[in-house]
Amino acid sequence: MVANIKAIEVSGEIDEEHQLHVDEPLPVSGPSRVRIIILMPDSEVDETEWLTAGATNPAFEFLSEPEEDIYTTNDGKPFHD
Repeated sequence: MVANIKAIEVSGEIDEEHQLHVDEPLPVSGPSRVRIIILMPDSEVDETEWLTAGATNPAFEFLSEPEEDIYTTNDGKPFHD
């Protein structure tokens, strides 16, 4: 019989000793055995590269169409971080 599988996505880091450390506590009680799939890029991509890729991706060209321009500077409230 195959058990149901629940996926939890968290980010983390692999240290110099090849140990995995997650950035936040896991929402499960333990101890428990788990299966881990690690997804990592072939090379590091900085934030500027991600923003450029998104801004120049033809999949988002529809956002330049006039009917997509539905907000003005009078909408919402200012956000100050």
